[in-house]
Order: sequence, then C-alpha cells, then structure tokens
Amino acid sequence: MAWQNDIDDYLAFIAVEKGLSNKTLEAYSFDMLEFASFAKSQGKKEPEGVTTKLVLNWLSHLKKSGVTPATMARKLSSVRGFFRYLLMEGRIKASPTSVIGNPKIGRKLPLVLTPQEVERLLAQPDTGSLTGLRDRALLEILYSCGLRASEAVTLKLSQIHLQEGFLKIVGKGNKERIVPLGEEATFWLKEYLAKGRPKLLKNANSYFCFVGRRGKPISRQRLWQIIKKYSLMAGLSDKVYPHCLRHCFATHLLEGGADLRAVQLLLGHSDIGTTQIYTHIDTGYLRKVHRTFHPRP
Repeated sequence: MAWQNDIDDYLAFIAVEKGLSNKTLEAYSFDMLEFASFAKSQGKKEPEGVTTKLVLNWLSHLKKSGVTPATMARKLSSVRGFFRYLLMEGRIKASPTSVIGNPKIGRKLPLVLTPQEVERLLAQPDTGSLTGLRDRALLEILYSCGLRASEAVTLKLSQIHLQEGFLKIVGKGNKERIVPLGEEATFWLKEYLAKGRPKLLKNANSYFCFVGRRGKPISRQRLWQIIKKYSLMAGLSDKVYPHCLRHCFATHLLEGGADLRAVQLLLGHSDIGTTQIYTHIDTGYLRKVHRTFHPRP
C-alpha cells in the first residue's frame, strides 16, 4: 500500500498545485502505477528504496518493449515529478532521477494536406442528410478553428457566439481562448444548428453541439471514423486523422503569412516552441518565397 498511498498523495498535490484536468491526472496515475509495478517486481516495496540504477533499468525495459522515445520522456517526466514531490516532503534525501536526462526525441513532422485536398475532404459529406449536414459543420469547424478532437466533440452551445463570429474554447489545463469563425464554417454551423441538430435530438435536450441520432454527443472514436470515411471518399490517405485538420489550419495560416505568435494563441499552445513545428513549410513554397523576395532570384 506504500506505493498507492504515496501516488494518491502526489496526484492530489498536483491536482491542486497545477490545476490539471482529469485526463492529465489519469495519464500521470497510469505512468506512476506502471513504474510502481516494475519497482515492486525488483523488490522495492516502497518508493524510498528506488535507486538511479532501477530507474535506468526501467527505461531500458520500456525501450526493449518498443515504447517510443516521446512516450518514454513523458513517463520519465511523471516519475521525476513524483520523486521531486517526495523530496519536497522530506520522504527521501535525493531523487533517483536527478542525474537522468530525457531520451532524445526526433521531431516528426505532422501530416498536412494541401488546401485543395482539404477542400475535397470538406466537400464529401452529403448535406442533404442529417448526419451529413452535421459532419460538414464539424469538418468546417475543425479546419476553420484548429480545434483538438476533444475540443470539437465536447463543444457546447454556450461556447458558440455566431453573432460575434467566434468560439470560446476551453483547452488543456482549462485555459480559455477565443477562436474566430470563418465565413464557410459559420454558414454550415448555422445550417446544422437550424436544420440538422433539432431533428437528431428529436425530443431530447443536450448542452453539446455535435450529437448523434440518439441525442448523445459524438465520441472521439466516432470522430475518427467520420474523418477516415470522408478522407477515403476524397481519395486521400487512410492515415488522415482529426488532428490533421488542426495541423492544416496552422500550416496554411503560416504559409499565408500569419505571425507565429498569433498562430500560437489560436492553437492554445502555452509554449511557442510547440507551435514552431508548423514552420516546416514545404520546399515548393520556400522556392516561391525565394524567387519573389531575393534580390538575385
């Protein structure tokens, strides 16, 4: 019980100290319980007995199990925070993670569609049907506003301000941001709210914008299925996923000349370094910029 009690205390501490969401706390809990299980298999019945060598052996075990460097870094961050908490509480004299560096992570460029490919994707839903009208509005919102999948499926009517032309999004860490609505997104959202949503709900009530035939909000899994369905219909890669439209949103803004800081605010990134991955603009665009602006093209 020593491990479980200490982990519970740590989670309660960071929940208050950092104001983390339930999903983030669940991720921390999973990582810590996974590490605790490994430590106990090595004979460590309580956190106080953990050594640097044991943590390194755990990382080696993760690597052999096929865990990616990015996931390893996240798990190590969870464990590092846990032992930092125990050190602060006076439970241990030194953290076993203090001399361990993060795994090197090669930054993978996200899948980004061209504007023409996005147009093909958005045109696929049959807007003559209730679900097709909903799906068109949903796709338009994802691309126009750069929403995360979780932000789209949990979007509430109270967050939509059609008259003013923006959405009030509650993102990671319960941080609010204002995201403007484009004309196309506004049009299809109005169509869906007026003609599609009431019939999908029938006599049911819901706070959520995007609902299914039973009146319940669509799930993230359903959103994945929707994206895959229309991407295949559009003749695009079957690897297109909901976050891809967020990547397209950011990349196309930057290619159009948007300021990186502005894109950071629209995406809701706390660190501009996260936004910088979208500066991977394709070589064709770079050649065009070079020809246009260099004094010796």
